[in-house]
Amino acid sequence: MTHRHEFATSGGGMLVGGVPVERLAQRVGSTPFFAYDRTLLSNRIALLRAELPADLELSYAVKSNPMPALVQHLSGIVDSLDVASGAEMKLALDTPIAPGEISFAGPAKSIAELTQAVAAGVIIELESVTEADRVTRIGAELGIRPHVAIRVNPDFEVKGSGMRMGGGAQQFGVDAEDVPALIRQLELADVDLTGFHVFAGSQNLHTEIILEAQAKTVDLLLSLAREMSSPPVYLNLGGGLGIPYYANEEPLDLHAVGQNLEMLLRERIRPVLPHARVVLELGRYIVGECGVYVTRVVDRKVSRGKTFLVVDGGMHHQMAASGNFGQVIRRNYPIAVADRIDSDDAERVQVVGCLCTPLDILGNGVELPRADVGDLIVLFQAGAYGLTASPTAFLSHPMPLEVLV
Repeated sequence: MTHRHEFATSGGGMLVGGVPVERLAQRVGSTPFFAYDRTLLSNRIALLRAELPADLELSYAVKSNPMPALVQHLSGIVDSLDVASGAEMKLALDTPIAPGEISFAGPAKSIAELTQAVAAGVIIELESVTEADRVTRIGAELGIRPHVAIRVNPDFEVKGSGMRMGGGAQQFGVDAEDVPALIRQLELADVDLTGFHVFAGSQNLHTEIILEAQAKTVDLLLSLAREMSSPPVYLNLGGGLGIPYYANEEPLDLHAVGQNLEMLLRERIRPVLPHARVVLELGRYIVGECGVYVTRVVDRKVSRGKTFLVVDGGMHHQMAASGNFGQVIRRNYPIAVADRIDSDDAERVQVVGCLCTPLDILGNGVELPRADVGDLIVLFQAGAYGLTASPTAFLSHPMPLEVLV
């Protein structure tokens, strides 16, 4: 059974970074493993550059995939990095990206993390008044003027997002109506208030909804900018662009998104903020389709009429693909047999992992070319929220390796 994917093939087998998957498994030394295609990553950034406005900065959200080699590669082709923990901040600071081009968002930042962020000179995206007070105090103690932005919880919701992270009551950001008071507080403190950040939701494939949300975000941030005594120099519009995971999903119309952002910049932002950094923050959209999870069949069995392919991987590495990461109705990620990628000679099988739980399903009733013990199974859309979003300690199996090819 064939699936839409970006990976090259040769002789009916799939290639990652130009290397056949079986040979890659020999190079890695064991299965299961994650593999990310360096060329596909670069191609995705090139596509974004071609479709988005030239004066829109592109930020990579490290939380989507913090593999060090991958972050290092992207640091050379994006404009900035967004981090969500002290460990991610350290990783970002190890790249050539300047500290002032790194933003640090997320609730419950520890005192230690905030201290590190102030000392490093990254932009701290404040999630609450309490966090603002802590950063101000840390700056005074260190004798360093912190760089901060206010993360705004918007007064609108974005429908159609896989995870809604703005609108209504949220643990994320400062409610829009409370931002003017925080602006006044920060302008009296010894901090550098650079601007604002809005991230309303993730994994949205509805183009028209995204266009409307971006327009509302710009209007909100421009209204808040008027509350500042000097113009903001940083506007992070968030991201949330989705990728298709399931058979009935269509890719986002990136051209329409780019045209909409061009209009918003030209007609609304630049007339009043000609010099501000305007940032689009993307994670999944950059890396999601550039990675695969590779696992080997260790058993083939038939139970009461159903054929099971039992593999050496599972949901402890790919929680999302198992349907246990926010899915209401379980649906299959694209899946294939590595050396018969284009074959239409299919049988219906259950692809199950090595864990002692019926939740450990990687393919439920999927049609695949006949696979036997020793064959490699490939799960697509594995570049984002794979290894680090999965319960890797469950049942104490070994950690999978990762490779950038």
